[in-house]
Amino acid sequence: MEQQLRSVDLSDRIVEDAFLLFRQYGFRAITMDDIAGHLGVSKKTLYAHFEDKEELVSTAILTRMVTVRRECEKIREAAGDAMEEMILCMRYLDGLFRNTNPVFLLEMSKFHTEAYRHFQNHRDEYLIPMIRANLISGVSQGLYRPDIDVDLLSVYRMETSMMCFRPDLFPRDHFEMGKVHLRLMEHFLYGVATLKGYTLIGQYQKKYLQNL
Repeated sequence: MEQQLRSVDLSDRIVEDAFLLFRQYGFRAITMDDIAGHLGVSKKTLYAHFEDKEELVSTAILTRMVTVRRECEKIREAAGDAMEEMILCMRYLDGLFRNTNPVFLLEMSKFHTEAYRHFQNHRDEYLIPMIRANLISGVSQGLYRPDIDVDLLSVYRMETSMMCFRPDLFPRDHFEMGKVHLRLMEHFLYGVATLKGYTLIGQYQKKYLQNL
């Protein structure tokens, strides 16, 4: 198995598999031994690519943020209007959050501060401005109410999207993380939508979200 992995970019494989393990089980539950065992390589091989678990976690988070940004740009280009962009983002994030352990963000903030700073920078420098741009576009298209405070609501939308990472609010045995995010985002959209936008929400939900 280890010999086979040398034929591909092993570093990328380590990062991808480590991220999936962290996402499903949390950061504390997964050790370098677990990652090595999952990949079928020695721990020595892991340390040949990453100095320690902290470096691996940071690299995994940075790599995933690049992927999220790339996918969001694809969505922005494919969407015909601001409402469709928001609905397509809902579908993408449902897939991203599925099988994610709710303690993922909390444990990152407590035990992997460098990785968490990367996430905060991504949130502040890309995600919030992206939401703000969507709100401005939606207002200009007549889909969102012209009286909304785009600066306030872009931060509000970002923070409410993070609520699904709060197991104290939404225990895993009672709530599915992806569904929590979808419901919160639906309420946000209905709150900012004009009558024209309200109609489009239903149309896009049937087109993109009915099987989620």
